[in-house]
Amino acid sequence: MVGDAEESGAAAERTTERHRKAILSRVVFLGGVAISALLMFWGAWERRWIADDGLIVLRTVRNLLAGNGPVFNSGERVEANTSTAWTYIVYAFSWLSQARLEYVVLTIALILSTAAIVLAMFGTARLYRGGSFAGGGTLLLMPAGVLVYIAVPPARDFATSGLESCLVIFWIALLWLLLVRWSQAATPSTTSVLTLAFIAGMGPLVRPELAILGVLSLAMIFLAPGLSWVVRVAMVFVAGIVPVGYQIWRMGYYALPYPNTAVSKDAGGAKWSQGFAYLWNLLGPYLLWLPLVFLFAGVVIAWRGRDKDIEHGVRHTEGSRLTRLRGWLRTQNAVVVFVLASGLILGLYSLRVGGDFMHGRVLLPVLFCFIVPVAVIPVRIPDRASWGRNRESSIFLAMAFLWAGTVVWAFFASNTTGMPEGVVIGRSGIVDERAFYVLNTGHAHPIRADDYLDYPRMRAMVQTIADTPDGGLLIPSADYTYWFVVPPPLPIPEDGAGHTVYFLNLGMTSMNVGLDVRVLDQMGLAYPLAAHTERLDDGRIGHDKALYPDWVVVDTGMIDKHPWMPGFLDEEWVTEARVALTCPETQDLLTSYRSELTWPRFKQNFKDALHFASYRFERVPAYEIQRCNLEPPFPEPAK
Repeated sequence: MVGDAEESGAAAERTTERHRKAILSRVVFLGGVAISALLMFWGAWERRWIADDGLIVLRTVRNLLAGNGPVFNSGERVEANTSTAWTYIVYAFSWLSQARLEYVVLTIALILSTAAIVLAMFGTARLYRGGSFAGGGTLLLMPAGVLVYIAVPPARDFATSGLESCLVIFWIALLWLLLVRWSQAATPSTTSVLTLAFIAGMGPLVRPELAILGVLSLAMIFLAPGLSWVVRVAMVFVAGIVPVGYQIWRMGYYALPYPNTAVSKDAGGAKWSQGFAYLWNLLGPYLLWLPLVFLFAGVVIAWRGRDKDIEHGVRHTEGSRLTRLRGWLRTQNAVVVFVLASGLILGLYSLRVGGDFMHGRVLLPVLFCFIVPVAVIPVRIPDRASWGRNRESSIFLAMAFLWAGTVVWAFFASNTTGMPEGVVIGRSGIVDERAFYVLNTGHAHPIRADDYLDYPRMRAMVQTIADTPDGGLLIPSADYTYWFVVPPPLPIPEDGAGHTVYFLNLGMTSMNVGLDVRVLDQMGLAYPLAAHTERLDDGRIGHDKALYPDWVVVDTGMIDKHPWMPGFLDEEWVTEARVALTCPETQDLLTSYRSELTWPRFKQNFKDALHFASYRFERVPAYEIQRCNLEPPFPEPAK
C-alpha cells in the first residue's frame, strides 16, 4: 500500500514536471513569436515608404477602378506589373475600402510582412516539437532565422515599398507551414492536400520565378505515396485552374506569355559577373554570411542530436529504391531539403540575370527560403540531474552560444546604415533605393504620390501640362528643371490633342497626372516599343533598354520638324524612325496591344504571344531599316 502510494506520488510529480516544462516551452515560443512579429512590424513602420516602382502598380489599380481594365495607359493592353496577385489584391482592398491607394498598400504590406514572420516560426516549430526531437529536459524554441531576416535593412525597406516583396515572403511562409503539416500528418485529408495544391499553384502569379517553388512542391506531393489517383487528378486541377486560366487570358489579352516587365528586362539573359557583384553587395555590408554559418552549424548539431528512431511522415524502409524515395518525399527532412534547394535555385537564377538595381531586393526571397528551416532553433535545457560532461549539456551549450551569437549579430546588423554610398549610382548600377528617394525628395517617408512632387522635374512636369492645353509630347531636359514640349499638328481638337510624358520614373510620373495623360518610358516597362529593343550589354542592370525619343515623336504623331522639336533631336533620325516603324513585324506588335480586343484579335494574340516574347529590333532607326529590309528614306552617299 505504501509502495503504491509512493509510486503514485512520483508519477504525479513527473506529470506535473512535464506540464511545467510544456508551459515554459510554449510561453518562450509564443513570447518569441510576439517579439519577432513586433520587431518586423516596427522595423517596417520605421522605414515605411513606397518606391517609384511601387507607384507603377497603383497606376494599374487606378485604371482598374476607373473601368479601363488592367492596363497602365488607357487603350493600351500592357501588363506593367510583375506580380499579378499583388495587383489584384491591392485592387480588391482599394475597391472595398475606398481609401487612398497609398495607405491601402501600406496597410496590406505591414500585415503580410508581419504575418510572414509568424507563419515561418509556427511552421519551423512543428519540426522540433515532439517526434524525433522528443527527449528529456526543457525544449525552448528560440527565434533565430527570423531575427537574421529582420535585421537586414533591405528586408525592412521592402516590407512596405509598394512592391510585392511582402506577398512573396508571406506566400513562402504559408507554403512552408502547409508542407510541414502535410509531412507530419499520419493520413493527410483530401481538403488539406487540395488546399496545399492551390496555394502552391499560385506561385507564378505571386511572382513568375516562384513557379520554381510551386512546381517542385506540387511534384513532391504528387509523387509521394498515400494519395489515390482521383485525389492526384483533383490536385492537378486545383493547382492549375487559376494560373493556367490566367495564362490563357494573358496571352490573348496582352499577346505575351509573361508580364511586359520580363521583356523589358530580358529576364532570360545572362549577366553572371553582375549577379555575383549584386550578391556581395548584400552579403558584404552586414557580414550576412556569419549568422548563416551560425545557424547552419546549429541545425547540424540539433539534427544529429535528435532521436533517429522517430520520424514524422511516411517512411518506406523496404522495397525498391523508387519506393523508398517516394516514401522519403513525405517526411519533414524532404520538406527542409525542398525549401533549401528552392532557395538555391532561386538564387542561381537571380545571379544569372544579374540581380537587380535595388540593393538586396531580389535576393530577399532567397534569404527567406534559407532562414525558414531555422526561423526558430531548438535549445534544450537538460534536467538538473543531467548536467555535467555529457552529450546533452554539450549540445545545450553549443546551441545557446550559436543563438546568442546570432542575436548579437542581429543587433549590430540592424543598426548599420546599409549599403555604403547607397544613394550614389556607381559603376555597379546598384543603389539603396529607399535612401536614394528619401534624399532626393526631402521626405523621410515618401509614401504618397505627391511626396514625389519634390523629386527633380516632377513639379515642372505638372506645371508644363497645365500650361499646354493643346497637348503634346513632354521630353525632359538635361538640367532637371525644364520640359520640352513637342506640339501636335494642326488642327488641334477642341479639348486638346492630349499629353504624353516620356520619362524613366513611371510611378511618380503616372500617379501625379490624370489617367488621360499617356506615360511612356524609354526602358519599356509600360512601352512595348522600347521593351522589344535589343538589350544594351553595358547598360545599368534593370535599365538596359533605352529607346531614343525620335521614335516617340513619330509614334505619338507630333510635329517632327525644327523648331517645334527640341534641338537635340535630328530630323533625319526622326524620318528614319518613321520608315523603321513600318516594319511589318513591328506593326503587328503595335496592333496586338493597341487595337480593339475582339475574339479574332484575342485568338491571334494567343497564337503570336510566344513570337512576340522573343521579338527584338534595333534601337537605331537606320540599323532597323536594314534589319527589316526596308527602303531607306535617304540615298546612300556616293563612294
